[in-house]
Parts: sequence; C-alpha cells; structure tokens
Amino acid sequence: MQAGEGGPQTGTMTECFDCDNCKESLYGRKYIQMDNGPYCIPCYDAHFANTCDECKELIGHDCRELYYEDRHYHEHCFRCFRCDRSLADEPFTCQDEELLCNDCYCNEFSSKCIACEKTVMPGSRKLEYNGQTWHEHCFICSSCQQPIGSRSFIPDKKDYYCVPCYESKFAPRCTRCKKTLTKGGVTYRDEPWHKECFVCTGCMTPLAGQQFTSQDDNPYCIKCFGNLYAKKCSACTKPITGFGGGKYISFEDRHWHHNCFNCARCDTSLVGKGFIPDNDEILCRDCSNDL
Repeated sequence: MQAGEGGPQTGTMTECFDCDNCKESLYGRKYIQMDNGPYCIPCYDAHFANTCDECKELIGHDCRELYYEDRHYHEHCFRCFRCDRSLADEPFTCQDEELLCNDCYCNEFSSKCIACEKTVMPGSRKLEYNGQTWHEHCFICSSCQQPIGSRSFIPDKKDYYCVPCYESKFAPRCTRCKKTLTKGGVTYRDEPWHKECFVCTGCMTPLAGQQFTSQDDNPYCIKCFGNLYAKKCSACTKPITGFGGGKYISFEDRHWHHNCFNCARCDTSLVGKGFIPDNDEILCRDCSNDL
C-alpha cells in the first residue's frame, strides 16, 4: 500500500489583504489561500489542520502530512506498529487497523514455504496443498526436479510427482500394449490390462464386463471358445460350453445338451432314465422294445 501526501499552499501578500477569520492584515505575512479566502497561519492551523491519528496533535502547515484512507499522520508518526520503522517511503500493510511494514507482516501473518522455509511474500505466486504452502518455483517434481506449476500432480507419501514421471515410475503397464494404466482397467490372471486391450483372442471383441473363458491362458468370448474348443452336441451339433449353469450328458465319445438328450423316436427326455443305444441313435426302452 502507499500513503498519500498532502498539505496547504502558502503565499506572501504585499498588498492590503486581511485574514478571512481574524481580520488581521496579511501584509508581509505568510498566508494560506482557501476556497473561501486567505487565512493567516495560526488561523489556518486552528481551523483546518488535520489531527494526527497517532499522537492526536494538529498537523501544522509546515509539517509533511501523510494519510491512509481517512487517517492522517505526521511524517514521524507514520511508523510500523511492531518494529517502529518509518513507513513514509516504504510499502506497508494494514492488519486489524494496525500499520505494519512488509517484513513484520510477513513474519507474523504470511505462510512459509515448506521447501525453502522462507516467507511467501504477499502477492507472490504460490501453491497450497493439504495445508502446506510452496513458492511456485519451489514446488517441483520429486523425480525430474522440474517445477510443477499449474500442471496436474500426484502425491506419494511426502513426495510429489508430475503425471509423466509418476506414470513412468509407478503406474502399472498393460499386459498387451505395455503402456501405462492411468485409470480404470481390468485384471486377468493377476495382470493389468486396459479395458480396450482386453479382447477375445479369436474375434477381438472387448471382454471387459462380459462373460469369457480361457484356453492356454488366452481369453476368449463364449462364442469363439464354443466354436473353437467346446464339445459339440450329438443332437443339435451346437457347442456345449457349460456356461450359465448349463448341464450336459456324455456317453462313450458322444455328448448332449441336457435338453437335447431325448429318444430319437418319441422325443421323450432320457435324462435320469435308462436308454438303449442303437447305432448313432439313443432310444427309450419302450421304443427299443418296439423294434
């Protein structure tokens, strides 16, 4: 902040001229010209001089007067409330109606940088995080040692990292593309994958959030797994995957879906019942006896 400086203008009158207040002649005397007329020095000081906010005495016409907001001071009274340093030509701050020099204000009210332990001066660029304060140039990445500034950062215990350094140092890497995972992702066989990288080995359909199985550690969607590796139903020839609680029946080297294991003649379900094989067909006992 800056204090203003003010004071009256004085002159010397050599013609017949009287003080507007006491009516005494101003001939050959110093006077002060006001809007409503001239005043001798004693009358001016008595009627127009401001009172010093500090010492409560009048600020005479011959004194250097300083003011801040609506308060006026003698030059020698305009001082720091803490260290008594003159504020006449110094920057200062007003705190709770007290005038303080910058040094006293900073020592008492300003934060200290957690990195360099020096005062963060009012108006300087700073960064605050988790109740701590840094000079902007002191808040640096713990890895590359470059100022983080307004960029995003990631805290790790007492260290702070810019995003590229954190990803390079700590972030997991996708099993497929080997790039870092910054958010989301899935885990398969204790390994991290990007969602878009975790796809069916057969058709490349994304598997995140979908039912899938594996063959030789490779993930497959249900359709591809059924087409490539599942047993085929001897009745409908469709894959028997066993997913969704599906049951199947095996006999010798043949397999059936639970609901496909029916008599070849009468279509009666043979699940849990005796049956008779007849070449490639299976028959219930009644249909077998009719042969």
